[in-house]
Amino acid sequence: MNTLNRRVALALLVAAPIAPFAAHAQEWKPDRSVTIVVPFPPGGTADQVARLVAVEMEKSLGQRFVVTNQPGATGAIGARAVRDAPKDGYTWLGTAHRLVGTYGIMGDVKVGLDEFHQFLAITNVPVISVASNSPYNDFGALLAALKDKPGQLTVGTAGPATSGHFAMEAVAQTVNIKYRHVTYQGGAPAVLSTVSGETIINAELASDQAEMIRGKRLKPLAALSNAPLEIKGYGSIPSIKQWIPNLPAVTTQFGILIPKGVPQNVIDTVTKLWNEKIAKSPQLATWAEDRGALLTVLAGKAAEDAVTPTVVSSAWMMHAAGLTKASPETIGIPPLGR
Repeated sequence: MNTLNRRVALALLVAAPIAPFAAHAQEWKPDRSVTIVVPFPPGGTADQVARLVAVEMEKSLGQRFVVTNQPGATGAIGARAVRDAPKDGYTWLGTAHRLVGTYGIMGDVKVGLDEFHQFLAITNVPVISVASNSPYNDFGALLAALKDKPGQLTVGTAGPATSGHFAMEAVAQTVNIKYRHVTYQGGAPAVLSTVSGETIINAELASDQAEMIRGKRLKPLAALSNAPLEIKGYGSIPSIKQWIPNLPAVTTQFGILIPKGVPQNVIDTVTKLWNEKIAKSPQLATWAEDRGALLTVLAGKAAEDAVTPTVVSSAWMMHAAGLTKASPETIGIPPLGR
């Protein structure tokens, strides 16, 4: 064997055992705690999902995951803080993906969904509910009251463009009714406002209302879904399609957003764990079943494809209601049907 061939053979011999270690070295192993910012108060769906994800990530990565709540501007302030944090992989966002996709047209805080890697966990639908002592016993009666008293019946939501607001706007624009919008800092306080009688109607997500529905402190009248919604420990909630057959789909997805620009091994590691651990988490599956939510664990382009239709419909619905500060087209959201 000549000198050149000996060198090549030696190089191959040395390189062979190194390759697996090189691949292993690319795995992300955090050396300090990771922060998940939830841009809403504790207790809502975004907060609960983030905490379930944190537990699974701690088990897999052997490092502490700290969930911190930073409410304000319907979540936009917390989203901006995460986007502007150091791009080292140690600051994540736990929120409703659809909301982040509409911040660019709703207010002065400019932050967009295209600035994040998406990891979906849960898809949820809103429920129209009233207090347990309300005189309205089915959605038909409530709808008649909304038509008879335009702008008088109060609806409590977590703020502009949130799931509850999106739900009521879908109803209002489809059947031409008006309501009085009352906003709160998060889904949990919005739900409590209806329980206490401070507001007449609640349209927050099933996951935010489930405990109050099971405890008979809220009376669910209709789920904004194509079929009746089952909530464990309560039973079936009729679909709103009984009364409004042409109501557009209204869903909200929750999960984790990680800012673009972080090291690729962070995204690769989280994607692997998302598909192998989060997708098979019994705690997350039980949480979803208990609250009438759907487990939709997706990462990367699959997550983006699932979220995009809800961003488009939400953005144009809010724009039609005169609630935006700019056209959705200014941030690259095409008109419906295009």
